[in-house]
Amino acid sequence: MAKLWENIKKAKLFKSFRSLKTRIFCIIMVAGIIPCVMLHFGTLERYLDNTVSVRTTEVQTQVKIIADHLITYNYLLDNSNEVVNAELAQLSNLYDGRVLIIDSNMKIIKDTYGISEGKTIISEDIVKCFKGEGASNHLEEKGYIEIVVPIEEKLEDKARIVGVMLTSVSTDSIMSGYEYIQGRLFLLEILALVVVFGIDYFISRKMFKPFEKITDAINEVKNGFTDEQINVTDYIETEHIGDAFNQMMLRMKVLDDSRQEFVANVSHELKTPLASMKVLADSLLTQEDVPVEMYREFMTDIAEEIDRENKIITDLLSLVKMTRTSPDMNVELIDINSLLELLLKRLGPLAIRADVKLIFESCRPVSAEVDEVKLTLALSNLVENAIKYNNKGGWVKVVLDADYQCFTVTVSDSGIGIPQESIEHIYERFYRVDKSHSREIGGTGLGLAITRNAVLMHRGSITVNSEEGKGTTFTVKIPLTYISQ
Repeated sequence: MAKLWENIKKAKLFKSFRSLKTRIFCIIMVAGIIPCVMLHFGTLERYLDNTVSVRTTEVQTQVKIIADHLITYNYLLDNSNEVVNAELAQLSNLYDGRVLIIDSNMKIIKDTYGISEGKTIISEDIVKCFKGEGASNHLEEKGYIEIVVPIEEKLEDKARIVGVMLTSVSTDSIMSGYEYIQGRLFLLEILALVVVFGIDYFISRKMFKPFEKITDAINEVKNGFTDEQINVTDYIETEHIGDAFNQMMLRMKVLDDSRQEFVANVSHELKTPLASMKVLADSLLTQEDVPVEMYREFMTDIAEEIDRENKIITDLLSLVKMTRTSPDMNVELIDINSLLELLLKRLGPLAIRADVKLIFESCRPVSAEVDEVKLTLALSNLVENAIKYNNKGGWVKVVLDADYQCFTVTVSDSGIGIPQESIEHIYERFYRVDKSHSREIGGTGLGLAITRNAVLMHRGSITVNSEEGKGTTFTVKIPLTYISQ
């Protein structure tokens, strides 16, 4: 149970950190904290370095003055001089430190603490000092500054080092000031963090308010409380999101209207043959001693309506299967020339009955990776429409050509043409340009929708160019090599 609760807490924490608002909040907090931390350590370290440097320079100045007095009063030979001893004691007391006077034999001749006189002292700094290299070291862990200054006796032509003055200065007063400033800085940092947190919270809330508006608006649309467009212009980004959502809503409305129209059209198209069959059947049932000729005529009409109903259902099933995302593609390398010749041969009788001449022109042999059944259905619909919506004595011309990437099938006719205002609707389901003429000819109004979907499934394109009264040209362009998603 405890482990489960721990996992739940981790999941909530991870989900919270995935929030952009939380990440922006954390970034601003970090951006506020880093300067505080840098200021804290930078100020303290600078204070400590500067204070130690000033103290060292100050003590060095005092030590050099006393070192000159040591030579003046010949203190290395006689350390009983009260003036020098007083200066040494004053220096030691003033800086809470210790002073050692070391002669050329590295023997301590004076210790302000009075505990090491007569002893020998050897260290790297003292040895270097006898060579003329003074030194100063801040021993922070021991709490003092160590200063080594040579005692130089100036002769006529040069200076000779006759001793060393080793001074240790306490840093307790410096560290007291350091701790005081550290405490003040800590209070300032706490105050700065509180201010940064408040500003951060305000900014993050303010920045994401427009996104919350968008979320609320989308939820209202989702729940069906409104269908108004979203208009959040606080930022360019929110304006783009709102525009994209509004465009999506318009697209969904178009799709919904199309769906409702499709359902209505399907219902109408399926109901019409049934109604006709119902009327014919009722006529037979309500009459007694129906003549055989009338019985045969009515049954023929019923059979035609059944065929019409079956064709509508078949086309609907084909249209459902032919979607751009459908994986049901039986792709093979097909001879497109042979496919078109067979297709035109099959539609030959229909063209003869309509007194329309079929013409096939092949610019070159073409083989391509296609679904033979779907492509045949698509091209058959184009040629069949060109025959049906043609004039007596007219013609239908099919031209096959190809380049190194695609093959093109152009179906042109000398038929009745398509009005310009209808061209953008011809691929819609059940759409008919001339409903009365289409009813006489037959068909379901699904042919071009099926053709377009079949072409798109092959990653191809279909275009139309038509002039009313002069004819129509459909151009289908399909890749020679099938490109799967």
